[in-house]
Amino acid sequence: MKNRWAYLLPVILFLGLLGFFTRGLFLDPRAIPSVMIDKPAPQMDLAALPGRGDTGLKTEHLKGQVSLVNIFGSWCVSCVAEHPYLMKIKAQKIVPIMGIDWRDDPVQGALWLQKNGDPYDRVGVDPAPGHASVDFGVTGAPESFIVDKEGRIRYKHVGIIDDRVWSEILLPIIRELQK
Repeated sequence: MKNRWAYLLPVILFLGLLGFFTRGLFLDPRAIPSVMIDKPAPQMDLAALPGRGDTGLKTEHLKGQVSLVNIFGSWCVSCVAEHPYLMKIKAQKIVPIMGIDWRDDPVQGALWLQKNGDPYDRVGVDPAPGHASVDFGVTGAPESFIVDKEGRIRYKHVGIIDDRVWSEILLPIIRELQK
């Protein structure tokens, strides 16, 4: 009987590992769970980018309406790819877009928006190490959050917003929260 287990144990372990790795092939690597879902947006009082007339971004600005908070940086290659789509969302006037310029030189962030267009209703500067973004649970840029009327984070999207992400994921959530 001992000899039988000596042969079966490696086979059982191999099959267990095979099942574990096979399951991993079907998981979405961008689906990073957030402990902030259904919790209030973190307290922040971020300065405005140079040349903007707004007062930056404060936690209070995320209350009273559903908002899309977008973490970006002029240094971020993926943010460059996402930016034209944010401009389309802004033109639709469905939801205000609040920006957090993460780990960026404020002057570079302002110049980048002047050059590429500004989709944001408000932008706050979150210089390195990026305390406000870290409080949101940001792991990289771009990341976007849907915040409800009460100022609670309801959804986190990691990566670029494109037609599919907007129409199939973000817009339905925003529409439901706006009811």
